[in-house]
Amino acid sequence: MTLLAHAATPVLRFEGNHAVARKAVAILAGSFLLALCSWISVPMIPVPMTMQTYGVLLLGVLLGWRLAGASVLFYLGEALAGLPVLAGGAFGLKPFLGPTAGYLAAFPLAAMLVGWCVERGWARHVAGAFGVMLAAHAVIFAGGLAWLATFTGMEKAIAVGLMPFLVGTVIKSALVVATGIAFTRAKGRHR
Repeated sequence: MTLLAHAATPVLRFEGNHAVARKAVAILAGSFLLALCSWISVPMIPVPMTMQTYGVLLLGVLLGWRLAGASVLFYLGEALAGLPVLAGGAFGLKPFLGPTAGYLAAFPLAAMLVGWCVERGWARHVAGAFGVMLAAHAVIFAGGLAWLATFTGMEKAIAVGLMPFLVGTVIKSALVVATGIAFTRAKGRHR
């Protein structure tokens, strides 16, 4: 089963007339998607389980590395500017200094990794796409755990910032792949 119809292209492409305006709208829409995903949350301490990582990775599939990275950075900028777009409606500087800051900092890197891999055709098939999603989650966990460990120590960081999220990581990775397939099929029908 093919995730992307053509190698080296994200699902959504913006070319021709008004490409710059369409890219700007895509970045804004991506930040809105991330806000929606962040509001789908299971409260856990110190790191809530949300659908943010699903949104981050999906942006890589849909937009490619540049626009996905820009969209995630715009989303984080919205939070810094005071919009309640993070998990639990958080905003401002506090989330960027607290225990979850490492996860937030890794979001753009993960989105860009997925987009970069998609653009190189590494996510054309389900197994490759699933591997790319797991690798992107690993980037998020690496950033998150490194920062969280400064608050809790590494052993506790792994216990509270990784272990409870492993099943969700597999599920969200599979959902990103399935969503990418659905978008690709829908795009193919509307050509």
